[in-house]
Amino acid sequence: MTPISPGRSRTATLAGAVCVLLVTGMALTGCSEEVDPNEGTNGVGKLSAAEIQNRTRTAAKSVDTVRLHGNVVTSGRTYTLDMRLKPEGGIGSVTAGGQTFRLLKVDDELFLKADAKFWGQANGRAGEDGAKGEGEGESASDAAAAGKLAEKYVKVPEGDPSYKKFIGFADKDVLLNGLLTLHGTLATDGHHEQGGVRSIRITGDKGSGGTLDVSLEGKPYPLRLVRAGKAGTLSFSAWGADFALEKPAEDETLDYEGQLPTS
Repeated sequence: MTPISPGRSRTATLAGAVCVLLVTGMALTGCSEEVDPNEGTNGVGKLSAAEIQNRTRTAAKSVDTVRLHGNVVTSGRTYTLDMRLKPEGGIGSVTAGGQTFRLLKVDDELFLKADAKFWGQANGRAGEDGAKGEGEGESASDAAAAGKLAEKYVKVPEGDPSYKKFIGFADKDVLLNGLLTLHGTLATDGHHEQGGVRSIRITGDKGSGGTLDVSLEGKPYPLRLVRAGKAGTLSFSAWGADFALEKPAEDETLDYEGQLPTS
């Protein structure tokens, strides 16, 4: 048998000679050699699903930075995230209810940045009951308040419900510890590809408990997660790629007086 070159492309259609003999109209396989899907990989594809899950958790914790993008469904609401995260905090965008805002966390401080339309709608909803029958003067007041908040980094008070709701979106450890766990009985579900990177997929309860694609190239970083219960799909990239993270300048920052609108 001809030796297989170690530098051969993984996209080769045959891994060796395949002989087909036609005997009395029937095709019989004379000889064949199967492609090893783990050839040239980091080897985690040969492990059990539980071992792969442990390896990918360890890999995720071994680097400080990651980009996370996709959507998360929580309490019946869908949030679309595009966040860059590191131990000190994170920065990125969040979209919910058709409105997008910028989220910035530096240590324990959380800032939210949005346009006048966002703040105008938020203020209008928050004061809806009190504004009934007040006329155009109230609308003008809302517009003025929204204008002051627009395009500023609004510091969210730690005691505000919005702080508790959004702080986790910008916390690497909180997000990954909560996400990189599949539910139910673990199993492997074949070799796949995510963003041009070969992956091994593991599932919980045949997919109903979530699925996770893990890189077969380099470190076994998580690449794509489908959460259990149709609770969202997230992709992970830029592992170990550093980015700037610092508090906004004072002239770009406002403290929100009172409680942020729950809407």
